[in-house]
Amino acid sequence: MIETIRTAWKIPELRKKLLFVALILLIFRLGNNIPVPFIDTASLQSYFNAQGSNILGLLNVMSGGGYGSATMLALSIQPYINASIIMQLLTVAIPALERMQRDGGERGRKRLEQITRYTTLGLGLLQAFGYYMMIRYYGFLSNEDVWAGIVIVLTFAAGSVFVMWLGEQITEYGVGNGISIILFGGILSRLPSAVYYMYTGVSNWVAGSTDEDAVMLHPAFVPVIIIGIVLILVAVVFVSLAERRIPVQYAKRVVGRKMYGGQSTNIPMKVNMSGVMPIIFAQTIASIPATIAAFVPSFANSAFMTVFDTDGVLYCIIYALLIVGFSYFYAMIQFNPVEVANNLKKQGGFIPGYRAGRPTADFLHKVLNRITMFGALYLMVIAILPIITGNIFKISALSIGGTSVLIVVSVALDTQKALEAQMMMRHYKGFLNS
Repeated sequence: MIETIRTAWKIPELRKKLLFVALILLIFRLGNNIPVPFIDTASLQSYFNAQGSNILGLLNVMSGGGYGSATMLALSIQPYINASIIMQLLTVAIPALERMQRDGGERGRKRLEQITRYTTLGLGLLQAFGYYMMIRYYGFLSNEDVWAGIVIVLTFAAGSVFVMWLGEQITEYGVGNGISIILFGGILSRLPSAVYYMYTGVSNWVAGSTDEDAVMLHPAFVPVIIIGIVLILVAVVFVSLAERRIPVQYAKRVVGRKMYGGQSTNIPMKVNMSGVMPIIFAQTIASIPATIAAFVPSFANSAFMTVFDTDGVLYCIIYALLIVGFSYFYAMIQFNPVEVANNLKKQGGFIPGYRAGRPTADFLHKVLNRITMFGALYLMVIAILPIITGNIFKISALSIGGTSVLIVVSVALDTQKALEAQMMMRHYKGFLNS
């Protein structure tokens, strides 16, 4: 990864793209440190620190710490992610949207993006209002005037739209997927806080603190946590780069006076074809009940909140099932066995041992199901195991650590591939022009 960035830095055009991404992340971090007016941010931050790893702590991590400080960009990319989920599910369910995506070309794609933006704005307003009601209920407002409430809600909603715009700028003028990179930057910014959390826990344990609310961490757990993070890193990198290569043979054919074909190649099918998106989408949907409960004052500290908490058994079960479901959903979107089989047949290619057409499509479908199941189980273990470990060892930071590591590593690998693809494109362009 470091070598790829160093090589890309030597190319003027890519250097400008990397600097542009760095500038956008800097703007995002600055916006995440500008508090919204009329809110007692110190008291709110103390309240969030006491929540541990429940849904509020999870939202705080995903926003890069802005959620617990009520900053302008506190909602971060959550409204946009929710809007993207809604649009992708509606595209599959509504034929008109499916035709717009498949046959609309550039105009159809822009139309769907516009609908997603409006949906993001609506969800941002709804989530901002819920956030405001929670802050008001717990007494974190310095001014409860109606106009102050309007300013707070509109500021939060505008911040969510602004983050969406920043992500789009990275995607268009930078490198990689903008929304994923912003999520990457937000999670990575919490690394110093995680280190300080561990340091405070060990210090309290050594000092023998009697405070019930103090963070306690036995020194022996520190190497266990570090080894666990390293193992997760190795597993994520290994599975992200793993692929099943299906051999393809092209028959010889004569066109005019020349003979074509007769060569061998392969179809690479990635084990984790859907990347980190099933984790992000499953996490968002599984946390909807707890999010609603957190924003509704009457549900505070209720049995409903406990059952759907991010450390609860029911949450883990729903989370795991959604990861598997979204893994298959994304795999089917990205790889269509029937389309691949038809393209092979048109080009005179075939998989050894299988006839062209329907038998080839059935074989590809079977392989796709197998590797998708392995990839889904891998994502499920990476996401659920830290939650189980955190409950066993009573270390709340572990429950969101595995997912955060997975997102960070996956986004880093995807960005590296995007850089390598652009460097390869410029290499061939220079070769052709020489």
